[in-house]
Amino acid sequence: MLWSVVYTYSLDGEQAIAVYMESAMENKIYLIKDLARLSGQTVYTLKYYLNIGLIKEVGRSPETTFRYFNDITLERLKRIRELRRENKSIAEIKELLG
Repeated sequence: MLWSVVYTYSLDGEQAIAVYMESAMENKIYLIKDLARLSGQTVYTLKYYLNIGLIKEVGRSPETTFRYFNDITLERLKRIRELRRENKSIAEIKELLG
């Protein structure tokens, strides 16, 4: 596995680094902020989905406690967004996605 720095940004004077991990399948790892931007959801919504079990993190940094997500989670969020646009309830979505 290969870890690469995508970019750095300042967060209230502290330096944070967005990273991704490449495996043989070219699966990328995202921070919650990046996942929110790519999925069109808010960070608040993603945290809600985490709390109710609609999505899961693939890992967490022991030093920073940053949550990491992968492409599978991104695709799941896109599907959730489509279902919400079809006026499906959260309970219906949980049942459909398992």
